[in-house]
Amino acid sequence: MNQPRSPIVAILGHVDHGKTTLLDFIRKTNVTEKEFGGITQKIGAYEITTDFKDYKTNKITFIDTPGHEAFSQLRSRGANVADIALLLIDGKDSVMPQTAESISHIKAAKIPFIVVINKIDLPETNPEKVKNDLLKYQVMVEGKGGQVPVILVSAKTGKGVKELLEAILLIVNDLNLTYSPSLPPQAYIIETKKDRRGIVVSAIIKNGKIKVGDVLYASGKKIKVRSIYNDLGQSISEVSPSTPFELLGFSELPNVGTLIESSDKIPKTGKETVPQQAKVFNLEAILNTAPKEKKLSIVIKTDSQGSLEAIEESIKDNKDIDIALKAVGEISKSDIFLAKATKSIIIGFGVNPTAEAKDLAKQEKIIIKTYQIIYELLDEITEVASLIKEKEEKEKNLKGEAKILANFVIEQETVFGVKITKGKFNLNDPIECYRENKLIGKTKLVSLRIRTKVLNEVKKGQEAGMMFYPKLDIRVGDVVKSIL
Repeated sequence: MNQPRSPIVAILGHVDHGKTTLLDFIRKTNVTEKEFGGITQKIGAYEITTDFKDYKTNKITFIDTPGHEAFSQLRSRGANVADIALLLIDGKDSVMPQTAESISHIKAAKIPFIVVINKIDLPETNPEKVKNDLLKYQVMVEGKGGQVPVILVSAKTGKGVKELLEAILLIVNDLNLTYSPSLPPQAYIIETKKDRRGIVVSAIIKNGKIKVGDVLYASGKKIKVRSIYNDLGQSISEVSPSTPFELLGFSELPNVGTLIESSDKIPKTGKETVPQQAKVFNLEAILNTAPKEKKLSIVIKTDSQGSLEAIEESIKDNKDIDIALKAVGEISKSDIFLAKATKSIIIGFGVNPTAEAKDLAKQEKIIIKTYQIIYELLDEITEVASLIKEKEEKEKNLKGEAKILANFVIEQETVFGVKITKGKFNLNDPIECYRENKLIGKTKLVSLRIRTKVLNEVKKGQEAGMMFYPKLDIRVGDVVKSIL
């Protein structure tokens, strides 16, 4: 039977806007001074217990990670750890570059979020300006035509923090967060480090339970849990969902975002090869990673705000392009993680990737294209977007698809043995033939049989014999498509 679990909350925002101060205030008010002073190990997350009694849970787990980069890094590896995000904004500075990036990351995660306006204890704080500035990024808060909650706080004095915690629990009531204690354990790694104890992994469990002595797997590597510590540094024997913990038992450092589970699901296929980063646009590479709606999703980084505005203005009416992020600055690791999470390519104008970003892009198979001439940038992304749209339109008209498995001659006529991989084929269907994803010609299905039986229709999963007219240079391995 499923049981309720507490929410996992990530805080994102611009550097120096008060994230660490807010987390410290919440943590200090939820543990005794003795306990707080005794925390020497940074665990990457911690759990608090609130005073509220009328909600499904009174506990909240905060992920204490370095902003949107870690948040995106987790997501890029499929680790959808956070249930709720807090967008923290300095009430004096309003929306800054990393605030805008954080908005992109939160939207990509498709999780509910709360706008938290900090430093309301200062006279120059202007919450109305913050709310209006957010409209430029399509964030419509309550009172400005939207439903995103806004909480005013002072991380320094604690004003508004109680209201913030209650707002989180209010959202949780609608999320219906549960877990099954009987299911195999699943936990996501949020931080890794080495200390005097050896390799220490910080993680949050999402389902099942993990106990000392359990044999688990992470990225195909077998581990035995030697010990578990909670967020107060106390040794515990087992851990349940939404609870942050440290685990000892790894022999080498795993990647952040790696799933810890009870079985080895990695196929034994030999050494993994890392493909080289694409130097130019490759439509098939983009389509292989594109989302289902088949739009060109891009991350734009430029050398100046003027360049960014010019590019955005030129493509804003193109319905075939989605902008996952637009920002000024060099292409960083954070951009690579966002591109992977949103299935985007990265466009740089007047900027280049950092060495770290370039290496990471190769590992994560992310396409980066940089330009110095704006019309070249616009021409290329418009062309790729239109090609994607053209391919999508063709797929809408696709009736059936089959692979050529063999060919043989019967009474001087060539018959092709095929397997139907999609949809269906009917006699007299118009046919397109493709080799390595390139159209080699069009023809018509004039004969359709299974063994000696003449048919009018074959469907997915069946094998059949086909004859086409007019004749084409069709070979084993080619793909034939029936077009509506």
